[in-house]
Amino acid sequence: MKHILTSDSQRYAKMSAAELRAGFLLDSLFSHENIHLYWCDLDRAIVGGAAPTGRPLQLLTPEAMRSDFFLQRRELGVLNIGGAGSITVDGNHYDLSNGDALYIGLGCKSVTFSSAAAKDPAKYYLLSYPAHAKFPTSFIRRDAVTPMDLGSPAGSNQRRLYKYIHPDGVKSCQLVMGVTRLDPGSVWNTMPPHTHLRRSEIYLYFDLPSDARVIHLMGRPDETRHLMVADGEVVLSPPWSIHAGAGTSAYSFCWGMGGENQVFTDMDGVAIAELR
Repeated sequence: MKHILTSDSQRYAKMSAAELRAGFLLDSLFSHENIHLYWCDLDRAIVGGAAPTGRPLQLLTPEAMRSDFFLQRRELGVLNIGGAGSITVDGNHYDLSNGDALYIGLGCKSVTFSSAAAKDPAKYYLLSYPAHAKFPTSFIRRDAVTPMDLGSPAGSNQRRLYKYIHPDGVKSCQLVMGVTRLDPGSVWNTMPPHTHLRRSEIYLYFDLPSDARVIHLMGRPDETRHLMVADGEVVLSPPWSIHAGAGTSAYSFCWGMGGENQVFTDMDGVAIAELR
């Protein structure tokens, strides 16, 4: 497990492109041999990826966690962005197709990831936060989630937002998680932008062609920077930073949040004319 320490709202403005990528961008999540984990200082989130092929992959406990098992003091959200697969949690078996998700609660001791076919492996995106209360492990089928329609064709930001883990759906201790899919012809996500000091946010961009990129805007509204993001890469967004993006091609993204407030509408909007 690698450790990532993000910069503060003052120092980031002087960072080079390489330094910004090292501090706020995670890549190489979906190796076929191992589960890759990143611990970051934003609400002590752990971000990971697993793409099992020939053998199942078990979620082990890095020494740095100082715990007997991974979920001893944590909860976990898992989204499958690849082929069909299955997750086994303490002997209980869950089949996940593309777009399905699983919430795994505090105290679960054994988690194993498998793929149905090695040639089309599942790709499991993992997002974990500390937890102080136990909620039941819950399967979330993509087709069972009712989307929210946002944006407009005129604003090039018409999109559908799917809430997976939230107070009115699958409940958790602090994790909030969902997926946004842009309509054909739209490129902008989360525009107009916002910040929310009560929680950090983490973005996984996916369903992006290999030669395409998302230009992710970040930073203070009056001092913005950007990251060039490829398919399967993750952006860490501190509470003081905006988080919006425009793609050179169609794409989707998984948004996940942790912090002191789970209310989805708890955000501080920023007018586009205020951006610098």
